[in-house]
Amino acid sequence: MKRTKHSTEQIIEKLRQADVALGKGQKVPEVCKTLGITEQTYYRWRQKYGGMAPDLAKQLRALEKENAQLKRLVANQALDMEILKEAAKGNW
Repeated sequence: MKRTKHSTEQIIEKLRQADVALGKGQKVPEVCKTLGITEQTYYRWRQKYGGMAPDLAKQLRALEKENAQLKRLVANQALDMEILKEAAKGNW
């Protein structure tokens, strides 16, 4: 299958389509083939985005972005502290 990058909103929409198809009695492999994804991808998406609404997905993305920024900030601060310690050692 062709590899494509789906947005969170697209994933949630495809999971909703899958729920409808499964409710009509289709099997998971048939649904995955219709959606153009593998079964493994379906189950991974179901685990991560299971009952999530699109607005919650946007909040999740914003929190992940903020978390990455905070991690970079902490790493830079730790590096600055190490540099200051090294500079202080040489003065005495």
